This record gives sequence, C-alpha cells and structure tokens, in this order.
Amino acid sequence: MAADRHDFLTITDALVAEAETSNAWPFEEARKLVARHAETGSKSVLFETGYGPSGLPHIGTFGEVARTSMVRTAFRVLTADKVPTRLLCFSDDLDGLRKVPDNVPNRDMMLAYLGKPLSRVPDPFSNEHPSFGAANNARLRAFLDRFGFDYEFASATDYYTQGRFDQTLLTMLRCYDEVMEIILPSLGPDRRATYSPFLPIHPRTGIVLQVPMIDRDPERGMIAYADPDTGERIETTVTGGAVKCQWKADWALRWTALGVDYEMAGKDLIDSVTLSSKICRALGARPPEGFNYELFLDEKGQKISKSKGNGLTIEDWLAYASPESLSFYMFQKPRAAKRLHFDVIPKAVDEYYTFLAAYGRQTLAQQLQNPVWHIHSGAPPSEGIAIPFAMLLNLVSASNAGDAGTLWGYITRYAPGTTVENAPELDRLVGYALRYFKDFVEPAKVFRAPDAVEREALAALDEKLASLPEGAGSDAIQDAILDVARPIERYQDLKKTGPNGGPGVSGVWFQALYQTLIGQERGPRFGSFVELYGIAETRALIAAALEGRLAA
Repeated sequence: MAADRHDFLTITDALVAEAETSNAWPFEEARKLVARHAETGSKSVLFETGYGPSGLPHIGTFGEVARTSMVRTAFRVLTADKVPTRLLCFSDDLDGLRKVPDNVPNRDMMLAYLGKPLSRVPDPFSNEHPSFGAANNARLRAFLDRFGFDYEFASATDYYTQGRFDQTLLTMLRCYDEVMEIILPSLGPDRRATYSPFLPIHPRTGIVLQVPMIDRDPERGMIAYADPDTGERIETTVTGGAVKCQWKADWALRWTALGVDYEMAGKDLIDSVTLSSKICRALGARPPEGFNYELFLDEKGQKISKSKGNGLTIEDWLAYASPESLSFYMFQKPRAAKRLHFDVIPKAVDEYYTFLAAYGRQTLAQQLQNPVWHIHSGAPPSEGIAIPFAMLLNLVSASNAGDAGTLWGYITRYAPGTTVENAPELDRLVGYALRYFKDFVEPAKVFRAPDAVEREALAALDEKLASLPEGAGSDAIQDAILDVARPIERYQDLKKTGPNGGPGVSGVWFQALYQTLIGQERGPRFGSFVELYGIAETRALIAAALEGRLAA
C-alpha cells in the first residue's frame, strides 16, 4: 500500500469534473486549498503535520499524516497535478522534557534531564540514537517510510539552530506587545505574570526556561531575563537556537516562516489554532487552511497519550492487521471520536475489503466516495479475499488451529483452487488471524452449557445438518439453521416475517449458537461459517456441546 504514491495516477478531465463535486471529505478540504491558491498565486502548496517526540509515536500521529496525505492527493487531482506540493512532518524536538513517560526504560536517568530539550536528553532505549527525541523521530520516520508516504522530515532543533526561523523570530520580537495582547487573555493570573512567547535556553544548565522578559531590544535582536536560580541578568539573542518559542507562538512562527498552507489538528486544539492564527496574522502572514478532527480514545473512553502509552501503538495494529485496514480506520468519519483498541481491528479489516470488493462495480463518482480510492491514491488493488477476517477468526476458534497449514486445509476445501501462491492477500490475513486469536480471542473464550430449550434445538439442528446433501452451500445451510429455530417460541421475532408468513427468527438463536459452540458472543453469518468449517465438523461441535465437553 502507498498512502501517497510517487508515481501519481493519470488525471483525466472526467476525474477532475467528478472530484469538483464529490462530497468525500478529502475533496471538500482540497477545494478550500484550491481557492486559497487562486487567491495567493503561490508557486507551490505546503502541507504540514506536527509531532511532539516526548513519547513513543502512536496511531494518532500516523492518522494525521495519513489524512493530510489524502487531502494532498485530492488537491493534486483538482489541480490536475499542475501545482507542486510538499508534505512536511515537523518534530518539535527542541521542546523541554516536562515529565518522564511511563512507558520508557531508564526513567531514573531521564529524571536528571527534566526541562532540557528532547534533542539533548540521552536515548533511554539503547544509546543507538544521540537523544531521546532522535530515537522517537527515528521510530516515526521508519513507520512513515514503511507506509510509503511522500514526505520531508523536519527537526525543530535543526531549524532553530541553523537559523531558518531567525527572520521570523526577529519579526516576533518587534511584534512582542501585539503577541502578548493575543495570548495573555487566555491565561490565568499566575501564568500571565511569567509568560513570554520566547523560552530562553539557559547557557549553563541547558534547561528551556519559562521566565518573564525584563528587557528586550528589537534593533539588536536581544532579550534579557533574570536567572531563576541566582537572579542575575542574562542577555541573549533570539536567533540561532538560543531560544525557542512557546507552543502557540511556535506554531505561528512555523506557519509564517515556512509558508504553511494546510495543517489539521485535533479537536482539543481548537483554541490553540485560533490563537496561533491571530499571532500568524500579527506576524504578517496568512494562517493555513485545515480542519479539526475528533480525538482518539482508549478502551475506557480516555484520550490516548504518548506519555501514558494507553491506546494502540502503530506496531500493535500492524501485528494483527494490514496497513490498509489502519488507513481505512483513519479515513472513516474523521470528525467523530474513535476508540483505538484491539477490538476495533477485525471490523476495520473486513470493512476495508468490503469497500475494495465494491470498487470495481462502481461509477467514477461512487469510486471517489469509496475509502479505498483515498487509501491507495486513486489506484486500489484488484485482489480481494475469499473469506472475511471475522470468519477466519471463528474458524481458528472452532478448529483450535495453531498453524497456517491447518487453516489452509479448510480454505482449500471451501474454495478449491485457492492456494497460498495464488492468494497471498488471504495468506497474509491467515497470519493475522492466528496471532489475533491467540492474544485476544482465546483468553476471552467462555463456553456456556446449553439449557433445556437449547439442547433440544441443537439436537434438531444436528439432524437437519445430517439431512443436507453433500456440498450444500451456505444459503442452504443458513435456511436449515433458520428452519430449526422458527417453531421455537424463544427464537421467534414477531417484527420479522418468515417465508410462510409466520414470525421470523431473532438474533437470540445465533447468539446461543456462538455462545455454546464457539465460546463467543457473536460472529459472522453462521451458514457461511458451517460451509467453511464443514458440516461434519459442526456436528462434532454440537455433540461436544451436548455432552458438556465444551463448557467443561
């Protein structure tokens, strides 16, 4: 998968025309950029994503890059790829270490570096990298490279020390009073007393200081502050990496100095975007376009945090599912809060392949609405899968398969001619299913013994399955399963109508099947499962349930 392909797709007049009216959110965002470009007349468009390397990269970081890349692709289509674009992934590694993350080793060592720039805190992992910030940057870059993103990486430490922000820093010093007027009303009394947009880096301790300015000289580019330990006056330039800017001022500094045209941010940063935009205008620049996405939450509904390490890591997801499924999860409903926990993975995998299977049957307008168009930059693969991921999980669960070879035995019987060699995508899912089952499904399996009504129903189902002809398909099996339940009052759904005008079958019947035969609360269409697993094998499960061996 390539989230932002270097070999860009062929753009036709028809594609541009459909894109101009598509209401897929990346096109809606891109149209704002088209209007901006028409107004500014700039030679290129710069997309930016920001990242704080104070903790291990999490999926939220990836989501911002993935979504921004989707908007970039949409913009390139709308402009027929005639306007050069760049994506800059910016790391604020000059920020001070405020606290030691919970999920890193050598925490005691790191405590000695509190307050110092992340790029000057030793690597707590292996000393492979020159700093903690560099170690986290390397992890982020390795992941982005694995996904094939087309991006440029930027380090705040490099940009500040190499003078790339110098001119804008001098402008901010000249606009100091105006910047203060923007920020101070948003702060509490104590914070207002010490606030300055500039954070000097102490020449002796190397700590990033939050101290008030006692003097400033815009002509010389100098500021002065009192040493927090000794009270002595220290004078320093604002250029060359001697200072960095406070968060909101830093964001505006970056937008102004680099000419950023687009940057999205989480909903929790709406106020920060507003203030940074005002500072950007005070510096004489136009704030970037963008939108605010909803936050990612852990299984308890709490915001995921790099320092806490709650929620999924990038590596977590990729151990159990494909990169494409992760991109799909990021595409869907970006303005809705999303749980990032292991239990969302199977659904994301199957929904991705459902949209992929539909793509070839769709009109161009429908394809532009399809997530797979945006995930694959307009060129989704044609290969699908013969068996849903959820079905594979249930097959592993029912068969207790511990290896891919056992699973493929069922698959080749279900889909003759399907092999590891001609279905590599399915083979990849087999590996994911085995790992996911072992780590998450198997520990939670709880078989329930059938009660009297269920015992009678299961015995009837066994007889019904035995009467089916050899090679019966999933539809015939599903009908047989429904026929067993229809006369049983517990499983009748009066809101549904059966084939002969009687009541339909409720989901309680299928829940009972999964609880007593598979040890799970739910699963995919049971007729399809039986076809894949085998009628004889399913009858053996029923016998085991009736004999009490499964619940035991």
